[in-house]
Amino acid sequence: MKVLLIEDSEALRRGIRVGLDHLGYTVDETGDGSEGLSMALTNQYDFIILDLMLPNVDGISLLKSIRKLGNQAKVIILSAKSQAEDRVNGLLSGADDYLTKPFSFDELQARLITMGRRGELNQQAKTISIADFVLDSSNKSLRVNGHFIDLTKNEFKIVEYLFNNPKQVLNPEQISEAVVGSFSHLSKNTIEAHLSSVRKKAKAVGAMLPIKNKRGFGYFVDTQA
Repeated sequence: MKVLLIEDSEALRRGIRVGLDHLGYTVDETGDGSEGLSMALTNQYDFIILDLMLPNVDGISLLKSIRKLGNQAKVIILSAKSQAEDRVNGLLSGADDYLTKPFSFDELQARLITMGRRGELNQQAKTISIADFVLDSSNKSLRVNGHFIDLTKNEFKIVEYLFNNPKQVLNPEQISEAVVGSFSHLSKNTIEAHLSSVRKKAKAVGAMLPIKNKRGFGYFVDTQA
């Protein structure tokens, strides 16, 4: 994994760099917004760790510029600004996560791992067949025995996540994180309501959804269904 670290505090930048080096990341770094923008546009990075208060080009302007030009690197903002409107502005400008200073390196590591998992989900197979069901991630469809099942956005994302991990029991927290990210939350009851709706839609066309509830643990896909 290759990381671009754009942070004007030399001490903080050095600390993050050392920590990421130990974890096996390849890290490029700068404390200047203009140089960071140039690096982001001329190299490919898996993650960009971005401070907001930067010389020459501020973090939000940098972020908007790279998104406008189609840069899809996962971006986590580091900022001392902790107000809700600051976090919302960062996320709406194209960030994938927002971490308020001061923070522990362990938390930064956890955020990177979580963003990486979401990226892995996006890289998985476009079409998945389980039992008589075929899920197509490219056109966001689920069909069974020739019938298309009309799903809401979150219904589809929940089924997609479970179908992509058929051998695992996934708890509600994992499902929520995969579906709506770390800045929102789907409760256990909400997830169950979504799955209940999908089950009814499948039953209406004579099929049984192969997603089961393992009481007290979470949900899994029964590939033998």
